[in-house]
Amino acid sequence: MQRRRVQRRRGWAMSAVLEAALARWPGAQSYRPGDSAALNAEILGLMRSGKKRASCEAWSVFEEGTEALPEVGRVDLALDWQGRPALALRTTEVLRLRFGEMGEAMVAEQGEFADLADWRRGYEAYLTRAGRFEPEVEMMFERFELVEDLAGW
Repeated sequence: MQRRRVQRRRGWAMSAVLEAALARWPGAQSYRPGDSAALNAEILGLMRSGKKRASCEAWSVFEEGTEALPEVGRVDLALDWQGRPALALRTTEVLRLRFGEMGEAMVAEQGEFADLADWRRGYEAYLTRAGRFEPEVEMMFERFELVEDLAGW
């Protein structure tokens, strides 16, 4: 159920297309959303359509250096399952909140969950599998906007 920003450039063999996309947006980070090809395609589709305008992750992932914390104004690249650039997204806001502070409106912006109860079930299960769940776990909530669809690159 991994519905978060996933690995940045670490461990990826960069293609010429990815290198060109990263060069186009200096400072950009790349990441592959989802933990399966199907979920990756679903999330990218939601982002493309504008239904998904936000994402979240346990704050500890960023403190550990597993991922680069999104930065307001920076354009990052969402990759398809094969590691090709799919979308360029600009971060518009980054919030730090506790698990229990997530609200219905924020869940709706993520575009993947039926409601807050669905989000809580899904994220509790995901965070438990990742060894990160506790009722007061701090979360990173990111809002973003689509800058460019890179499907034709």
